[in-house]
Amino acid sequence: MLGRLILILLQAVIAWFAAPIIAGYIPVPGAFSLFLFAVVSAIVVFLVGIIAAHILRDVGEPGSATLTWALILALVAAAVATWGPHLVPAVPWSRVSPRSIVLAGAILGYLVKR
Repeated sequence: MLGRLILILLQAVIAWFAAPIIAGYIPVPGAFSLFLFAVVSAIVVFLVGIIAAHILRDVGEPGSATLTWALILALVAAAVATWGPHLVPAVPWSRVSPRSIVLAGAILGYLVKR
């Protein structure tokens, strides 16, 4: 339990700082930059999970399905953050940054179990 909590914190901190730097090296038009950030965040979260599985005892090694779920939920979160304010204007979208929504989607996708 403690190992999984440490894993989640590591994934959040490392992806929060590393994903924007990595995504900055890939030129993408403005509308799709959040989707690129979603893909990069999911990959960083997955790689941190692989490395942490070798270091932490209570954490199992992720498989390819874990990467798939992280990518899917990160891209869904990017779509919600991009088009959500236009579709549901009653929700206060300005309180949470779109990148944090995408990062939360990638981490939740990593944690999804079959």
